[in-house]
Amino acid sequence: MAYREKVTIVRADEIATDIYEMCFSTKNIAKEAKPGQFVSVYSNDGSRLLPRPISICGIEGDTLRIVYRAIGKGTQEFATMHAGQTLEVQGPLGNGYDISKVSKERKAILFGGGIGIPPMLELAKQLDCEKSIVLGYRDELFLNDEFEAYGKVYLATEDGSAGTKGNVLDAVKACGIEGDILFACGPTPMLRAIKQYAKENGLECYLSLEEKMACGIGACLACVCKSTQVDDHSKVHNKRVCKEGPVFNAEEVEL
Repeated sequence: MAYREKVTIVRADEIATDIYEMCFSTKNIAKEAKPGQFVSVYSNDGSRLLPRPISICGIEGDTLRIVYRAIGKGTQEFATMHAGQTLEVQGPLGNGYDISKVSKERKAILFGGGIGIPPMLELAKQLDCEKSIVLGYRDELFLNDEFEAYGKVYLATEDGSAGTKGNVLDAVKACGIEGDILFACGPTPMLRAIKQYAKENGLECYLSLEEKMACGIGACLACVCKSTQVDDHSKVHNKRVCKEGPVFNAEEVEL
């Protein structure tokens, strides 16, 4: 169930260049939230009608943590806010990672790329099995040290400044990382490569897709992606990332 609440910011900081974190207290949203879900954050500027969908990075009691990149007027507004100010937030939204089916005997590989890294942190925290965590960056690192409490962390950077030079799959090959179930969030080219890697190696794989959203509740169809099966809602080969997703079994979607 989703709730729309006026929340109070308890912490707001810049943690890397143009990357910001915000923590806010909620009445019900945090209690219902699961790894992989997101919230819609509304601007306090009445001229901006559509909310900004932002993945949930952390859940602690009645407090939610989000980490986002300030790239437009809405997120740039959020970046100027500070503790004590209030916002309208709706959530939790979408389908997250179903960790109830993952037994302790599994060996999971978690992939995060760019701004797809934050939602993997709560998954790493809650997933109760052996975990290898592979994080991909262009250059500047963020959040990587927080993952170390939950599994072995491997880094990949485009410029080779930290970890393996290249992408997350280059790190897998270079470091001999093995697992039997994959979880990933990041840019589409990364997800496409991970899906192919899973297929070639016969691995179970779950992907969190990044698409531009408008309503965030499945009504407007602005965030549809191609699916391998006919969608019950639209009667075509589409799935709504905000409603059926953002997390999908890799076999369900075409990238």
